[in-house]
Formats: sequence, structure tokens, C-alpha cells
Amino acid sequence: MSISEVYIDIPSKDMGNVFGQMDANAKKIERAFQVSVIEREGKIKIVGAEASVQKAASVLNQLQQLSDRGNIIHEQNVDYTIAMSMEENDSAVLDIDKELICHTTNGKPIKPKTLGQKQYIDAIKEKMIVFGIGPAGTGKTYLAMAMGITAFKNDEVSRIILTRPAIEAGEKLGFLPGDLQSKIDPYLRPLYDALYQIMGVESYQKNMEKGLIEVAPLAYMRGRTLDNAFIILDEAQNTTPAQMKMFLTRIGFGSKVIITGDMTQKDLAPGATSGLDIAIRVLSKLDDIGFCYLTSKDVVRHPLVQKIVKAYETYESKESGKDKRRSSYKTQKKK
Repeated sequence: MSISEVYIDIPSKDMGNVFGQMDANAKKIERAFQVSVIEREGKIKIVGAEASVQKAASVLNQLQQLSDRGNIIHEQNVDYTIAMSMEENDSAVLDIDKELICHTTNGKPIKPKTLGQKQYIDAIKEKMIVFGIGPAGTGKTYLAMAMGITAFKNDEVSRIILTRPAIEAGEKLGFLPGDLQSKIDPYLRPLYDALYQIMGVESYQKNMEKGLIEVAPLAYMRGRTLDNAFIILDEAQNTTPAQMKMFLTRIGFGSKVIITGDMTQKDLAPGATSGLDIAIRVLSKLDDIGFCYLTSKDVVRHPLVQKIVKAYETYESKESGKDKRRSSYKTQKKK
């Protein structure tokens, strides 16, 4: 195996951001591609096998361009860029963060961080109804919320409606104290958290009092017609087929609908059919309805969350294979 060397330039203003604290990012790149990354007087030398050196140089160049556009390089950025480079799909990574959706109240820009998220954002722009399906941490609800608030601020819609089924996550909480709003608020807390972060508490409360923003359980949607609204149905995997049909038939003129769900985290009673499963099968061929399937590669929370999601996917895949083999064995035994 021949050893190759490549030199690249990274401006001093970006060096610390690209290399990371204690050169953590550079060390991760070295381990991923089995190369050596050496910094000498503003020049970066990469040493290793030719193909590995080229990929490592590509990753460093992409991280430098992200940094040059004002992004803080996180571990997730490094992991994702490495993964795309290994799949030889790194050219598209450069365009991901160019699209700014909006800013949080703290001034933090909200942008897609993976190719899956970018496709999700593009689908929301183009389609009237979009299903965002994927594991926890892929930004399904948060990005939909950012798009909804942006549309609201730009007067593209006159109100925002956020809803989700009020189902406990595997626990029976019994009767909750307080009035009706106090009882349902815990189920809707994730939606409030995203609203507060993107819009701000005062702005949210002001618009809520005017009836321009509504956060409500799914049961409250029956009998309504939702015109000129940006509507987000969260945790759709916990809907029944009847609830999903009821929700989809509420949609009026000028509305945009985002339905998010994680097929691996259903809280329905054992044996119950998910409305999201049925909707995917029934609506997959209709125009103006988009389906975006995010994966563990699109997880943008702590890198450990991505590893947890991947570990569960592997485990569930193995268990599914075992179940199929058991079923096949029983069938053969009966014969």
C-alpha cells in the first residue's frame, strides 16, 4: 500500500473551530480514515493511503466551508460529514446549511443539518401534506414548527394549529388534578417547548390569546374545518385509523399539514393498529402528499442518541428475523 501526502489550507480563523477542542475533530477524522493529520504553520498535511487521504481532505474542506459560513462545528457535523464521505455522497453536504429557515429567540439559526432534513424541508415547501417519519432526534417536529412559524410571520397562513394524541408513554398516570387545560398540558409540553424556543414566550402568549396559535389534543379537531392554517400533527404513530381519517378530512383551503411520527415508539394498546401505518398505505400514491423517511443518520441530538437509535434498529432487525424463522419453522412442522 503506497503512502500519500496531501496539503490543504485552512485559515487561522477557522482552525480552532474545524479541529475542535483539544483537536477532537481532527482525531476523529484520523481514526475514521486511518490517516495522520498534522498542522504546521497554517498548512495541514494529511498522510495515509491515497483514497483515505483524499476523503479526509474532503471532510476537512467541507468543515472549513461550514465554519466560514458562520457555523459552530459540533461533533454531529463531523460524524455526518465523515459518514457521507464514506458513502461517496459528500458533494451534496456542502449545500445543506445554505438554507436558513429562521432564528430562535437567542439568535441561533435554524437550518437543515443532514440531507434527509433538507429533503424534508423541500417537501414541506412543495407539498400540501407531508408525512415526516423517523426516529427520535431527527428534528421532525422542530423543523416543522420552524417552517410553520416562518409561514405565520410571512403572512402565508393566518394561524398555527399544533396537535397530538393525548396518550401516556407506557405509563398509566391516573386522574390528573386541575382544570382541563392543566390535564392536557403535560401531553403537549414538547410542542410548547419548541414554540417558546423559536417564537418566545411573550409572542406565543400574545398570539394564543388572539386565537392565532392553538395547541390542543387531537380529539378537539373533530367537527372543524381548518382553513388557511399551518397544522402539525405530532406523534402520529399513536393515532387510531379513525383518528387519522378524522384529522385528514379537517383540512381546508390554504392550509399546510405536517404529520410526524416514529414507527418504533408506539404507545397504543397491544395489537392496536396505528393510523399512521394505514395512512402510509392508503395515501402513498396521491399527488400533493409527500413522504419523508428520516433515519438514524439524520439524528441531530447528542451523538450518543444516534448510537442508541442505531443499536435499537439492529436489535429489532435481529428480533424480527428470529420471529420470521420461528414462524417458518412452525409452519413446516405442521405440514
